[in-house]
Amino acid sequence: MTVNTAVDIGKVLQPVQAGLRLVEEKMRTLETSLFAPLASAFIDLIGSGGKRLRPALALMAAEVTGGLHPTADYPRVVSLAASVEMLHTATLVHDDVIDGALLRRGAPTLNAIWNRGATVLAGNYLFARAAALAAETDNTRVIQIFSNTLEIIVDGELHQLFARNNYHQDKEEYYQRIYAKTASLFCAATEAAAVLAGSPAPVVEQLKQYGYNLGMAFQIVDDILDFTGDADSLGKPAGSDLRQGTLTLPFFHFIQQHPQPDQVVARMDDAYRQAEDGDESTLHRIVAEIVAELRASSAIEAARGEAITFLDRARANLAHLPDNEYKVSMLDLCDFVVQRTY
Repeated sequence: MTVNTAVDIGKVLQPVQAGLRLVEEKMRTLETSLFAPLASAFIDLIGSGGKRLRPALALMAAEVTGGLHPTADYPRVVSLAASVEMLHTATLVHDDVIDGALLRRGAPTLNAIWNRGATVLAGNYLFARAAALAAETDNTRVIQIFSNTLEIIVDGELHQLFARNNYHQDKEEYYQRIYAKTASLFCAATEAAAVLAGSPAPVVEQLKQYGYNLGMAFQIVDDILDFTGDADSLGKPAGSDLRQGTLTLPFFHFIQQHPQPDQVVARMDDAYRQAEDGDESTLHRIVAEIVAELRASSAIEAARGEAITFLDRARANLAHLPDNEYKVSMLDLCDFVVQRTY
């Protein structure tokens, strides 16, 4: 695949900017009725939402076939897009509780401000609001897609928790985890949007697969950035996943290529034991050493190659769709995913 240079994400999202503004308005309509501290936290969470990639995908997938009725269908697509983003935000809140994270993208998390119980309840509220927004589509199939996706996400989080510090997992287990963590929500956005647009079954399936392939590549690149990025751009130290005992694709390739993989695992196991005994410094040192070794290996390029394979598949999923500005943006997103540095 030939990757274009300097993809401008603002231009990529331009065709759906009007829709994204409606999504923002939809998400903010709830604040006045909330318990005051929750309302304040809710405003902060919504305001720190980044590029709104997931709702943008829903809007693009709904428009790309040209079958969307602007009056009858578009408000329901906006509700879907808002529900997808709300669900994503809820998972981040709960992730921060599970990981004990005090910073996200360099800013304090809700977990850093409130106690664990209150933060969990706030996340629960966001899950409930996401479900209510999905119900506004008045489409049983869309509601079922939302429900299935939430089940997949929770199941994936449980698998990730119980697989911590297990560096003998196979690649398929990793793929299942990142599907649950990330790609499942991309799939939900594109599949449900295609359903609302009244697309025929083969088109719905191709758009669902586009979401899957784009989401898988997105998470692989995220896992690469955890090793190659810096603290300023990531909002967290490099190697944070490794420090938490989470196996990701770059580390999988690093272990596979290493002449003494058991020695690497033994170093990590020893560092975790010392951390449990109160010596965090050894864990930080060992992680920093392994990050440097991994960067010097071919593991990053091996992982990037897999991301590019998923992106090639995502492009192929769009091959038979009409040529329009939405398709162009969806293709450009493939370039953005592999180029991004945050």
